[in-house]
Amino acid sequence: MNDSPPKRPLDIDLALNRIEAAVEPYPKAAMFELAELGYATPFEQLIACIISIRTRDEASLPIARRLLDVARTPAAMAQLAPDEIDRLIASSTFHERKSFQIHAIARRIVDEYGGELPCDEQVLLSFSGVGVKCAHLALGIACDQPWISVDIHVHRVTNRWGYVAAPTPEQTMVELERVLPRAHWIDINRLLVPFGKHICTGELPRCSTCPVLEMCRQVGVERHR
Repeated sequence: MNDSPPKRPLDIDLALNRIEAAVEPYPKAAMFELAELGYATPFEQLIACIISIRTRDEASLPIARRLLDVARTPAAMAQLAPDEIDRLIASSTFHERKSFQIHAIARRIVDEYGGELPCDEQVLLSFSGVGVKCAHLALGIACDQPWISVDIHVHRVTNRWGYVAAPTPEQTMVELERVLPRAHWIDINRLLVPFGKHICTGELPRCSTCPVLEMCRQVGVERHR
């Protein structure tokens, strides 16, 4: 366990600026990379996030592209049978369930919203299979709305810093909404996903090369590199 107190309080602006530089060599968070590749509509982002649930980024990105290259709009997706969708996303975890959810979402968008997914949190959350994390990611990336999306990396890192103290990702989101400047609400996920995967890892975090070590309380860290 680290017995030394942090040298300075956490400066979130400085911390995220340093992390931006530190994660530059690593693969981007999948949803943000997908947007940079041109799959940036609310529908594409939402479908890709559903595919990514319980599936590693390295796998979910090509799976999402394979499906979206066949059907990039709700109307096109609704024309596919669930078993066709399932065939295209078969290497995703829970692919059969996801294929029916994706088809149902596309059908509803066509029937209820004229084929265009609105940038509305309650609409997204009304779809089966869509939770807060996916809704907020799609709204943040595709609609440029300030929402916080908390996955296991954002949860672990911000609690390890001592920036928040919350037992679950859901409660971490509530705490971050209280303390995190809104200018960082979208970027916190974009930056902390690769940071949590490659530097501030779950086991044996690379504290010796961490750019924000002097501001980190190392909460719960018993061993590190």
